[in-house]
Amino acid sequence: MLPGWQRPTAGPPYDPAMTRHRHRDPFTGVHRVLIDGSNLAYAASRGPSPLPQTALIGRLRAIIPPAILVEIAFDGPAEPGLRNTRIASGVTVRHAGHRTADDLLLDAAMPGDLVVTNDRELRIALERRGATTERTDWLLARLARGKAVSPSIGNRRPPPRTGRDAPDVDDR
Repeated sequence: MLPGWQRPTAGPPYDPAMTRHRHRDPFTGVHRVLIDGSNLAYAASRGPSPLPQTALIGRLRAIIPPAILVEIAFDGPAEPGLRNTRIASGVTVRHAGHRTADDLLLDAAMPGDLVVTNDRELRIALERRGATTERTDWLLARLARGKAVSPSIGNRRPPPRTGRDAPDVDDR
């Protein structure tokens, strides 16, 4: 045996009440979604560095129903312009500062919240507090589908051009 090595201890006992049923939509009955933004940024990037925080925010709002509030927690200090603020309709970004995003999520989560994180120990602690959890892969799959459920600004196509703005037949 290596010096300082200890036999791993068993985790918490299995609790059948903690088992999630996958046949329902995870957004059903949820009023707020908390997201471990640091996990999501690394998982969404294809390289060794995380995806920029601002790149995630608009895409997340588009796939989460508009009636559900979204809070995204990031490790470390805020990027310029993103300091613990509401960024878009129903989307708040929080930075943990000297703490971790996991601590921030654990403090903020309430029964009925949906929390998206890859941290196993955090998911167990959150489920014991009554929150529902999903892994980051689940959210990335929803992002990949790209089906927007939130309202967008504007029309699907621009109005027809008439008058002076209309192209001439010769311009085609």
